[in-house]
Amino acid sequence: MTGKMYNEITLDLPLQEPDRQYYYMEKCRRHVHELEKEKGHALTFFVRTFGCQMNARDSEKLRGILLQAGLKECENEEADFVLYNTCTVRDNANQKVYGHLGYLQTLKKKNPAMKIALCGCMMQEPLVVERIKKSYCFVDLVFGTHNIYKLAELLYCCLTEKKMVVDVWDSAKAVVEDLPAVRKYPFKSGVNIMYGCNNFCSYCIVPYVRGRERSRDLEDILSEIRRLASGGVKEVMLLGQNVNSYGKTLAKPVSFAELLYQVNAVEGIERIRFMTSHPKDLSDGLIAAMRDCKKVCHHLHLPLQSGSSRILKVMNRCYTKEQYLDLVERIRAAIPDISLTTDIIVGFPGETKEDFEETLDVVQKVRFDSAFTFLYSKRAKTAAAEMENQVPEAVAKERFDRLLREVQQIASEVCGRDVNTVQPVLVECENDHQAGYVSGRLGNNLLVHFPGDASLVGQIVPVRLTNAKGFYYIGKSEKETEDGR
Repeated sequence: MTGKMYNEITLDLPLQEPDRQYYYMEKCRRHVHELEKEKGHALTFFVRTFGCQMNARDSEKLRGILLQAGLKECENEEADFVLYNTCTVRDNANQKVYGHLGYLQTLKKKNPAMKIALCGCMMQEPLVVERIKKSYCFVDLVFGTHNIYKLAELLYCCLTEKKMVVDVWDSAKAVVEDLPAVRKYPFKSGVNIMYGCNNFCSYCIVPYVRGRERSRDLEDILSEIRRLASGGVKEVMLLGQNVNSYGKTLAKPVSFAELLYQVNAVEGIERIRFMTSHPKDLSDGLIAAMRDCKKVCHHLHLPLQSGSSRILKVMNRCYTKEQYLDLVERIRAAIPDISLTTDIIVGFPGETKEDFEETLDVVQKVRFDSAFTFLYSKRAKTAAAEMENQVPEAVAKERFDRLLREVQQIASEVCGRDVNTVQPVLVECENDHQAGYVSGRLGNNLLVHFPGDASLVGQIVPVRLTNAKGFYYIGKSEKETEDGR
């Protein structure tokens, strides 16, 4: 965990961030200490994350703040402070949260002193907040995406006040970093390079809940990555809703390609990943950077969404089927071993049988390593929610099942291409299912399981891939191969 701490809070309340939040972390520590003496046990917290890698990175910061505020982390909702970091990209994500809240209400009846907090994208929807106030009045704290960094201050209010605390902003007032964070893996970390999105795809609620694009300063990003490298981090994941448009909002614009070259030069970092890319902004300069930067993994997540140019136009994706296929050709010409993954929506309003066949055609031509396939989900505020010709659920489901079968069949064939080759694997953990084995990831993000022990965790080791299992490999470390074992 990184960060500083105020040991004296007799000083005036700092006005600047993040100093203001460190001040409140110390106030919380003292208050928590008093509560623990009163209750006779340590106060615990639990954070559950719904949604994307951006949310996962936010939750690392939330956990870091709560630890520095004096709470102890536990492994389930039977805690003194429970925080849900929510997602709203599809309706089923909202329904999951509402379902979990029913369970939390049961727990709170057993422990009335329990505090429940909700944050993240779902809380940026006014109708959701009104529903929480009306039907889930046992919730103690509600805040959104723009003031995640303010948790310590809000926690103090939550612990010292008897009413529901609601603090949701319409837009971001600042980009605040340099807060404590707790990572799942000490040897790899996400790094936010930008926030928000300017694209307004007609089906997507993200610009409404995450706000407009805001890029972090290049030097701030590089300083964070250098600190991570000095702390033993080998792999960084550069995060943004559309990383390809990084730098456009800066006073002195910088391209994402230039950022990759700069990160590639950071000593100690051995792998660079990024997510997510929009096809319309993926330049030849970025393709060249991926080719030239030896640390950049040859894996690109390139959302397609639909293979129909007509549907893509209605989606406001700003490219055609032909332009997407041309882009894939240019990428593969420069980086022949690139692993391509994608997102596809089935059942978008007005999608015909012919439109769906166009999507299947792209899948068959590109042969993605994997694809995240989704049934269209109507989201309030978005242009698509008001469109006519909504596709019947049964039709959309039949198409979805057909697409899924095609995607899985192709992926099982494509993902075996590296069998009998030696590849570098970043070892993440000991294998849960087979004693004497460890698990790690290739540059293309596929899992590999091979014989090894805990001493390999966090190391990048050469592994011969002996068996392809569809979506993962079984392997043997090169040292074992050389030793004849």
